[in-house]
Amino acid sequence: MRDFKNLLVWQRAHALSVSMHVTARRFPRSGFGNLRSQLERATDSIATNIVEGCGAATQKEFARYLDISIKSANETEHHLLAARDRDALPAEGWQPLTAELIEIRRMLYSLRKKVLLDAEGS
Repeated sequence: MRDFKNLLVWQRAHALSVSMHVTARRFPRSGFGNLRSQLERATDSIATNIVEGCGAATQKEFARYLDISIKSANETEHHLLAARDRDALPAEGWQPLTAELIEIRRMLYSLRKKVLLDAEGS
């Protein structure tokens, strides 16, 4: 069992989730409730799946949860693009969130690769 709070990728995913909730509160009141909810849930899922994976019994199972986190990052990127393209999120707000999301996804890929290599060595 791993302590998720010690993982830099979780720390950054958690911080992104908090930022995303603050950002989504600024969406126009009318017509964006579903997009806001999907964006918040997808972003929360990145960090949540890291946490769940840290409780996994095997490295292979941990890697599976990291894969789900990567998929949630992809979904989050889509929702960010939709928010930008529907004028719910200005480009200057979209760019730093997307850049951080992409970096978190890279970190997840790297961690997953390492975890799978460790699983093969066991």
